[in-house]
Amino acid sequence: MPPISPEETPVAPKRAQPPRIGPFEPLKLPVFRMLWSTWLVANICMWMNDVAAAWMMTSLTTSPMWVALVQSASTLPVFLLGLPSGALADILDRRRWLVATQFWLAGAAIVLCTAVVLDLMSAPLLLALTFANGIGLALRWPVFSAIVPELVPRTHLPAALGLNGLAMNASRIVGPLLAGTLIASAGTVWVFGLNAVLCVVSGFIVLRWRREHKPNPLGRERLISAMRVGVQFVRQSQRMRAVLTRISIFFLHSTALLALLPLLARNLRGGGAGTFTLLLAAMGAGAIVAVMFLPRLRQALARDQLVLRGTLLQSAATAVMAVAPSAWIAVPAMVVGGMAWITVANSLSVSAQLALPDWVRARGMSIYQMAIMGASAFGAAIWGQVAELSSLSITLGVAAVSGTAFMLLALRYVTDGVGEDDDTTPARKGWVKGPPAEAPDEDGRVVVTVEYLIDPARAAAFHVVMQQTRRTRLSQGAIGWELLHDIAEPGRYIEEVVDESWTEHLRRFHRATAADMALRDRRLAFHQGETLPVVTRYVVRR
Repeated sequence: MPPISPEETPVAPKRAQPPRIGPFEPLKLPVFRMLWSTWLVANICMWMNDVAAAWMMTSLTTSPMWVALVQSASTLPVFLLGLPSGALADILDRRRWLVATQFWLAGAAIVLCTAVVLDLMSAPLLLALTFANGIGLALRWPVFSAIVPELVPRTHLPAALGLNGLAMNASRIVGPLLAGTLIASAGTVWVFGLNAVLCVVSGFIVLRWRREHKPNPLGRERLISAMRVGVQFVRQSQRMRAVLTRISIFFLHSTALLALLPLLARNLRGGGAGTFTLLLAAMGAGAIVAVMFLPRLRQALARDQLVLRGTLLQSAATAVMAVAPSAWIAVPAMVVGGMAWITVANSLSVSAQLALPDWVRARGMSIYQMAIMGASAFGAAIWGQVAELSSLSITLGVAAVSGTAFMLLALRYVTDGVGEDDDTTPARKGWVKGPPAEAPDEDGRVVVTVEYLIDPARAAAFHVVMQQTRRTRLSQGAIGWELLHDIAEPGRYIEEVVDESWTEHLRRFHRATAADMALRDRRLAFHQGETLPVVTRYVVRR
């Protein structure tokens, strides 16, 4: 009998409905509690740096374009470096990688301090150093996103991600307040100095985590190959494509409010640095309140309903900010905006995490973060230019209307395949028996053929299942797939899969999930042969 591949393996039984998990349940786990505290401090540092940089830019220039570009400089590195960073986080020791990113951020803060102390700061230099800080954020975010699911059970994941959102928005309050206090009392340089100290302390806290790094028995993936597989997985995942479309639309439009907030704060009656800090804190407070109700909201409403209602609330808050004359009106609007922001971001983040298997999680979440930061950077530049040519009120009004319109279109026309079996838990040990581990004598691409004998009357249904099979093969890393039909024998089909190398061929067996096994079972139901489908492997000679 030929070797058994993921195509010939039994399907897993369906799991029981998970129990309801409270919003703070993950904090009972000591390791998660420690790393969550580190995440909170890290985000406080991020907001301190963003507030100090944005406010410093308003003192260096009054141009809305330059002020908005601070947001672009902070977020663009995540768009540019997210995928390599995610691939490295899937390949390397995640603990060491996380520590290294903290020390990078500390170094960027020290350089900022030095430039301010020596009176060398200018608008271009500030953008360059903000970009350098953004590089550290780009390297840190994917690895932390990949770590969270390994710290908590799958049933705790929505609550854990909600707590991450809580940390982000608590830091949105503490960070700006701390930065505003230091700017007003001691100067911007002290904000950057404290940022450096906190980043170093966080790095040493992560060093206390005794995580055991388990190297892949097939060795480390090559960076380029790992990036290719990550992109292929996302391209073949209907759910991930839908999530990326929705999150890109939301942040492309919602970033108008954040990018122009320093100028809005200045234009409010009696506005200043304290007003800017107050508005950011109000947004964070709204998000914290919303986190408390997210478990109930997720039970009462479907994900797309949460996304749509959150988008409508965000647009309403943006429209109010466009005409708000004072902080008395602006602060409640920012509270509502914060509630909307965390509702949409958390709903889509949970969907992305649940759509990603462990082996590609950091790469998938890096692409998710690239979508957020790319949309934010692009949106900040667009809305800054619109404000330059028109006014702040018109810009925010356009962003509010277009954000709702585009989200409605996305929800209607970009479906996510809800209802399909997308259980991404790894296939159980023993379910998947791969080919012999010994590599063939020749080194080259591997071509696998699987022969199916089916009832020609069921060909249409078989083709549907095989198209789903195509997406699965490519998402696991195959570089080619074809379905061949025997003209002389209508019931005979040959599936052809091409792998980059023998090692990459073996990796596909390690990447099998319960959903892959379920699909294999559906595929085998069409086979009418007395034995399992015949599997043959070839090496392409060079």
